[in-house]
Amino acid sequence: MSPCLCGEISFSHTQLHSIGGQTDTKVLWTFAGNRGILPTMAKPAILTVDDDAEVLRAIDRDLRRRYASDYRVLRADSGKSALDLVRELKVRNNPAALFLVDQRMPGMSGVEFLQQASALYPDAKRALLTAYADTDAAIRAINEAGVNHYLLKPWDPPEENLYPVLDDLLDDWRADFRPPFEGIRVLGLRWSPASHQLKDFLARNHVPYQWLDVETAGRDAEVKQLVDSLDEEEKKRLPLVIFPDGARLPEPSTAEMAGRVGLNTRPAQEFYDLAIVGGGPAGLAAAVYGASEGLKTVMIEREAPGGQAGMSSRIENYLGFPAGLSGADLARRAVTQARRFGVEILSPQEAAAARAEGPYRIVRFADGGEISCHALLIATGVQWRKLDVPGMDKVTGAGVYYGAAMTEAVTCKDQDVYVVGGANSAGQAAMYFSRYARRVVMLVRGDSLSKSMSQYLIEEIRQTSNIQVEFNSAVVGVSGEEHLETITVRCSQSGETNTVPANYLFIFIGAMPHTEWLAGLVERDERGFIPTGPDLLREGKRPRGWALERDPYLLETNVPGVFAVGDVRKGSVKRVASGVGEGSVAISFVHQYLGKVV
Repeated sequence: MSPCLCGEISFSHTQLHSIGGQTDTKVLWTFAGNRGILPTMAKPAILTVDDDAEVLRAIDRDLRRRYASDYRVLRADSGKSALDLVRELKVRNNPAALFLVDQRMPGMSGVEFLQQASALYPDAKRALLTAYADTDAAIRAINEAGVNHYLLKPWDPPEENLYPVLDDLLDDWRADFRPPFEGIRVLGLRWSPASHQLKDFLARNHVPYQWLDVETAGRDAEVKQLVDSLDEEEKKRLPLVIFPDGARLPEPSTAEMAGRVGLNTRPAQEFYDLAIVGGGPAGLAAAVYGASEGLKTVMIEREAPGGQAGMSSRIENYLGFPAGLSGADLARRAVTQARRFGVEILSPQEAAAARAEGPYRIVRFADGGEISCHALLIATGVQWRKLDVPGMDKVTGAGVYYGAAMTEAVTCKDQDVYVVGGANSAGQAAMYFSRYARRVVMLVRGDSLSKSMSQYLIEEIRQTSNIQVEFNSAVVGVSGEEHLETITVRCSQSGETNTVPANYLFIFIGAMPHTEWLAGLVERDERGFIPTGPDLLREGKRPRGWALERDPYLLETNVPGVFAVGDVRKGSVKRVASGVGEGSVAISFVHQYLGKVV
């Protein structure tokens, strides 16, 4: 059987703006997990491959029944003919969403096909069809060929054993799919802190945007045409946001952008059963469990749901995801789940103060507004510790970044990138940068990664040829006029100091809680972390001012009805899974508290 490819709508490569391609144009696109929302272009392809004609007909039938309205379902009876089809798709610049391939085929196995097809479509999802006896081979394929999932044959009924898996894979693919762009465009300067802040805000909130660098006007016709169309005043007020309707917003604040892209920053009511401050994994888990169990719940997040974990390039040890997932995927799924249960999400919105008045807990926002609640849960996580060295203030946001791996990685193509830190966040960032940068240098203060980094990540770094780890190393100075130009590194063993050229320095160090706004209400330790439960009992005595007959619950602060979970809590385990666990467990204590005061 020869591959069938018909009914195509072709378009030239110049209509697409590729990440890491010939231009510096960057496109970010998300679909918010909604099935069936696709641009008006050639439908993305689902390709199934099996040398068994009967099986091929069956899987083709089931795929068409479910996905024909949104995708073109293509089939091939061998790895070779399927590869020919994939090459033709690539020549026509048509998208491919999913490869569903049998493992045991003569001439070319499923894994061999996926390895070659993935070179042409690295973002397409990959699933392996395997007999029961081949599960060991399928698991190996997850590591060797980046297979996202394996499915056992037979898969009947498809409603239980096929569609849920493929729906999930296709939702993930759509979340990262980059079609020809017709949305918000951001025109700015590569080394502008304001441009970086705007890009980071849009990326963290999963708002589609196209980045256009003014400095590329000499070699990018689209950028040149846009720059030429601006008046002199607009050219001075960058970054400039251009909306699909032609409206322009120069030098926008975060609040202005939030309003224009439809983010919710104002509460719908004055009182809630449960208010959660912080939208990282712990806060999102608490929101999902609280709302699903009937509590009127609001979540307040000052930047974007997902927190630091939401910007993690890859989380590979999260239970239930053997091929790993990105922090953005995890945040997107959790936000969708929370909204499904009716959680009201205020973002970007900042909690500026909190107080207790009788049975009520009151949160005041930075803009002066207030809400009250019966139970307050603090899940604000931690922030990156600032690197306090000479020259830092001048180049922060212009070559020096805290976190921001997902936002700035594409601009680092073929550059040397320096990463400060030796924990999981730094390791995940280094792995992500290695896909774009010429060389990634990790500067680690200690003499080993094993003290602070998961072993699987250490092994991945060790096997990545363009990642170099320098131990006993600390950045002691940076310099640059309009952007970072050099960094000075000191070796703690030899005492030697070297200054090297550098345009990109990413910092992933320390864990500083943001709890100053709780001063006068909640007890904090000397570093700002919040003690809860047993940590509040000193020599068997309850906290000062505690008027209840019981001890504080496990995750309760020194104020009854105020709880703390996740990284902000004293003694917590700094892992995504533990944050999710604490957020979900806290709801049982919230219910116990509410049962006695409401």
